[in-house]
Formats: sequence, structure tokens, C-alpha cells
Amino acid sequence: MALTKQERRYRIKKRIRKIVSGTAERPRLNVFRSNKQIYAQLIDDLTGKTILAVSSLNKDFTGAEGTKVEIAAKVGKAVAEKAIAAGITAVVFDRNGYLYHGRVKQLADAAREGGLKF
Repeated sequence: MALTKQERRYRIKKRIRKIVSGTAERPRLNVFRSNKQIYAQLIDDLTGKTILAVSSLNKDFTGAEGTKVEIAAKVGKAVAEKAIAAGITAVVFDRNGYLYHGRVKQLADAAREGGLKF
């Protein structure tokens, strides 16, 4: 029987999370992509705490013009700025089972341009 999109993504996600784990020095940059919005979090897996989070629903992005890909790039740049302000320069990227394409790739590229290393 064929897998649904959600089941397929969940299997990929489990495969990735077996390998990728964040620490306080090098947290995990987690990306969640819904149909309209995009969310990014920096997570310390050792303590189970979210260090910081940015989404396209933040006040900075309300009424932002552009396509979803352009807004994802702005979110990536904002994550990098907040992380560097918090003293974090290196992260581990967790694409959360999504293909590294489109909005996810744009967010990652913008975070790299903003100064994060991964």
C-alpha cells in the first residue's frame, strides 16, 4: 500500500533525527513549513529547550510583500540575526523531512548569508 505524504515525511524525519541532534553550543535549526507560513526554531536537544524561534507570523513580517519563497528568505535572515545576537554562530540544520528545495533551501541559504555556519 502506498504511503501518504505525511507518512513519507514522517519516515524521512525519523531517519534524519537519528543522526541530527542539537547542543547548547551548536543547536538544531528546525524548519516547519505549512501551506502559508514558515517557522524556524533553534533547539537545544540536551535540555529540550527552544532557544529562539522566528516565523513568518512575527510582527516583522505581517503585511510583508513577496512570494512565499521571498518571505522564507527573510525568515532565514532574521533567524541568523537573532542567533548571532544570542552568541550562536554554528548550527545543525534539520529540514524536518521536507525536501531541500524551494522555501526550505531559501531559508537555509539566507541563514548562511546572515552568518550562521552549517
